[in-house]
Order: sequence, then C-alpha cells, then structure tokens
Amino acid sequence: MMILNCIIICACIFTCRAQDTSLDNLIADIFKTDETESSTANPTPISPVPNPVTVKPKDSSPLTPSGSEVYQSCGDQKECVPRWLCANDTINTSGEGIIDIRIDTGSPCKNYLHLCCDLPNKRDKPIFPVTPETPEGCGYTNPNGVGFKITGAVNQEAEFGEFPWMLAILREDGPLNLYECGGALIAPNVVLTAAHCVHNKQPNTIVVRAGEWDTQTKTEIIAHEDRYVKEIVYHEQFNKGSLYNDVAVLLLESSFELQMNIQPVCLPNVQDVFDYDRCYATGWGKNKFGKEGEYQVILKKVDMPVVPGETCQTNLRATRLGRHFLLHDSFICAGGEKDKDTCKGDGGSPLVCPIKGQKGRYKSAGIVAWGIGCGEVNIPGVYANVAKLRPWIDSKLKIWGIDPKYYTP
Repeated sequence: MMILNCIIICACIFTCRAQDTSLDNLIADIFKTDETESSTANPTPISPVPNPVTVKPKDSSPLTPSGSEVYQSCGDQKECVPRWLCANDTINTSGEGIIDIRIDTGSPCKNYLHLCCDLPNKRDKPIFPVTPETPEGCGYTNPNGVGFKITGAVNQEAEFGEFPWMLAILREDGPLNLYECGGALIAPNVVLTAAHCVHNKQPNTIVVRAGEWDTQTKTEIIAHEDRYVKEIVYHEQFNKGSLYNDVAVLLLESSFELQMNIQPVCLPNVQDVFDYDRCYATGWGKNKFGKEGEYQVILKKVDMPVVPGETCQTNLRATRLGRHFLLHDSFICAGGEKDKDTCKGDGGSPLVCPIKGQKGRYKSAGIVAWGIGCGEVNIPGVYANVAKLRPWIDSKLKIWGIDPKYYTP
C-alpha cells in the first residue's frame, strides 16, 4: 500500500494542469493589469510582456462609444471603427462571417475588430442586434457568437460569447492581476472551479472575470465584468497530492449581470454518465506541453470524447504512472486524440457535454484537473467528476441559499 501511495503521489508531481507557484508559472501568468481592481471593474489592454498574454486594464467600458472617443484615421473622411458601428455595404447585416481573426496586414486598421469606415456610415449603436433578453435556463451556447461571427478560426478559437459560463480566475499581486485558472458560472454569484486553483488562497485576493474572449483587446461588442470573491469553499477530502475530490465553489461579493455573453452552465445529475459523448473543454491555457507551449490570446475550444473509467485507467497505466495506478472515482477522463486536449493553465476550466435532445445546451461534466503531457494519442486528460461530486456542491449551495433554478436544466 505504501508503494502504491508513493506511485500515486509521484504521478501527481508530473501533472501538467495543476497550478503551482514556480517562477515559470508566474512569468507565464496572463491577464496582468496595472491598477487596483474594484468589484465591478472592467480591465483594458496594456503593453505585453514576453510570452504572457496581457489584457485590458480595469477602465474598459461597454462598446457604445462616447462622443469624445477618438478613432484612428484611415483616409479622407474615413476612420477605423468597430465593425459593428459601420453600416457600409461591406458589412453583412446578419453579422455572418464579418470578423477574420487572422489579422489582414493590408488593412489600414491595426485592430482586426475595426473596419475603415466612411464617416457618413459611422454609427453610435451597433448595427447588429445584441439582444438584451437572456436565455430561459442554463447551459445554452451561442454557436454563432454574439453580435458577430468570426472567420479564419483555424486554431480552435471559440466565437465571442459562445460559452457564456466560461470564467477567468485572477489573483491580485500588488498592482497586478495574475491568471490562476479557469472556472464556470453556475449562478449569478457562484463559481465552480478546481480546488487546486484556490487552495490556501484568501478570498479578497481573488478576482473573477466573466464575458472575456480576446485577452488583448477591449473592443469586443460587449464588455467583460469583474467581481471579487467573498468566500472560498473546497472539498474537505481534497488531496493536494493526488488531486482527489478536486472541486471548489466560490461565492462572489456581488452577482454578475446575466446577459448574452454571461450565463450559467447546467450541472449534471448524480446518475449521469457521459461515456463516449463528444464534449467541449475551453480555456486560455497552453497549446502544448513544456517551454514551447504558449498561453492563448483568444478563448479556445476543444472537442473530445469522454473515455470510460476502465479504459482510461488502462491507458494511464501505460504511462510513467505505472501498472499499479488506480483511477479514483472522483475523476472522469476525456480526450486521447492527437493535439486535442487541455493543458497547463486550463486547470479549473469546465468540460461540458451536450444535454440529449436539447440542441445547443450543455451540462458541466468535468473540471480540468491533471494529465500526462498534453494532446497525446490514447492518453486522456483527467477531470474532476461533477456528477459524482454533485451532492457536495448541492450541500454548499444550500448553505448559501442559492436557487437551484440557475443550474438545473
């Protein structure tokens, strides 16, 4: 038994998703900002530092421009304005395919979300509808994006607002906000994430960001929102070595305003099994394991199959974990396909699976926990099993008086 425990503990030392406090991790942290955060602040872009992705400082605002806003000139009686504020004939009024995230070097506008617009065609309000009504219920994606649809998504980029429950969990470090991990919104003021992301951290040092997409621009059609954390609760049987029961819930100081790009995801029932389902994981984590990997600027989505527990355990035993490795029942597995995986920096992010019979609606099946390398054939990633941990989640949300309607399909 001691040998077995040693093997399991050693295996966890090599996990690529669990966050640590190493210098490399701090240097690679993203979402850095330059002033003190307020509970409803909205960060804006600053100068990038080597390797990390940088995002908006905290003074960004909704994208309906004020009269004093100045746009870059791009010719006689022309300005580079957000594409949704230009009503010339080059814009498809349905928003279909208007954004190419591969920057056109021939464009006079430096920002790919901007268009060189004749001044008579410039508008103060978006020409594409951004519906203020929120969906009826949890778990609905926006498969065509919100306000615009991107083209050129050759690297698994998500649409803006496609997964409206996706959150970035940030840690305040003096004047900076350092990216810790991902999370999922399950109620307007409740976050579901991995225990290893928030273990031994003080709530007042954690900021949660909703509605983020491109971390290097503040010109999305709807601004993101930030909230401070009031309380952190992680599983009493969480094991920081083996990552058993790797689940935590965060209570926010104030609720997010639910809108098209900020919505809760549904939770599964205890008896739900997702074996062989094709599911999505999302995050801003590295695109490959090791020093060559880079954190992502635009939110990525990866589709992958859920792997049955016995198959997963067998495949993981073929790695350095060894033939005595036992997969704990608080885990599920997904992936095992070439270059399709979550990786370092994706810890705490959700794995969501489709709700059968309801198109475009998803449940949170897993929480990114750990893995051996990233994107290797027949080596699945390991996730906290949300269905197995549902009774624990329910017990904590009941104490906080959270209405189950927010996360019940």
